[in-house]
Amino acid sequence: MSTERGKGTVAIVGGAGAVGSSTAFALMESSLVGEIVLVDVAKERVEGEAMDLNHGSYFTSPVRVRTGDYEDCWDADVVIVTAGASQKPDETRLDLMERNADIFADMIPQITEGLNDDAVMLIVTNPVDVLSYVTWKVSDLPAERVIGSGTVLDTSRFRHSLSREFDLDPANVHAYVVGEHGDSEVLVWSSANLGGIPFESYATRHGVGDVDALKARVEEEVREAAYEIIERKERTNYGVARSVAATTERILGGDNSILTVSTLVSGEHGIDDVYMSLPCTVNQGGVRDVHEFDLSAAETAALRESASVIRESIDRLDVE
Repeated sequence: MSTERGKGTVAIVGGAGAVGSSTAFALMESSLVGEIVLVDVAKERVEGEAMDLNHGSYFTSPVRVRTGDYEDCWDADVVIVTAGASQKPDETRLDLMERNADIFADMIPQITEGLNDDAVMLIVTNPVDVLSYVTWKVSDLPAERVIGSGTVLDTSRFRHSLSREFDLDPANVHAYVVGEHGDSEVLVWSSANLGGIPFESYATRHGVGDVDALKARVEEEVREAAYEIIERKERTNYGVARSVAATTERILGGDNSILTVSTLVSGEHGIDDVYMSLPCTVNQGGVRDVHEFDLSAAETAALRESASVIRESIDRLDVE
């Protein structure tokens, strides 16, 4: 349990990996976290990560970092799962599916066997939508307490790209990426706005002659971002760690923030029984509400196609 009253305990399964350890580092800055438990099959490596992180605790909000096993997740407020096979260069997220689904089928029941009734599972391992669904199925947890990191990072990439194009603070850019966290994700241009001004109006007013060309360039940049990073450094970790830490803080703080996490979709936009990203209200119970917002006809079709991609992958796994 947390060593600091009023602060939460976060367990990170896969804590010795690049994403897990980077997430722990990001969470050490949070005033909402009192204890971080790192769990990993690489025992010596994870012990080294805990030692290294603890040596920097003098410079952060008071937080204890320790190692543990699956049963040490049971008292956590949030269990973050980053464990699994890593994405290789030229490998799509869905190519990882069968390898990681087998890992999850064995691992998740051990994590959730004695999990407290209020804990939230936050899945980060790719393909995150499929593995979030697998986690929900093998854990018997309520769907609202099993969420995936989804397109929170993709949404940040979208906003960053637009902010750079127009030399704006990203806080003034409002735009979402929905659907699969992967190649079929949907950038929602119809509701994108900069300082409250619809995207196309803002672009035209600021001298963009070919708006469609700008859209195509931004879409390629957002969709290819992970592949570009992996080609150069073999992994992505800092951006995803920041997005996961931010999501964890929203859960612990009970802020009722709207984030594009991956959640069970049950009828929204004509889609059913898949995990995918839509704007969701997130708080201490996980997902409170799933928001069905206005999309253009083309965006709706693309979102349903994205759901089909995920559904086909789930069906190949024959998840019971």
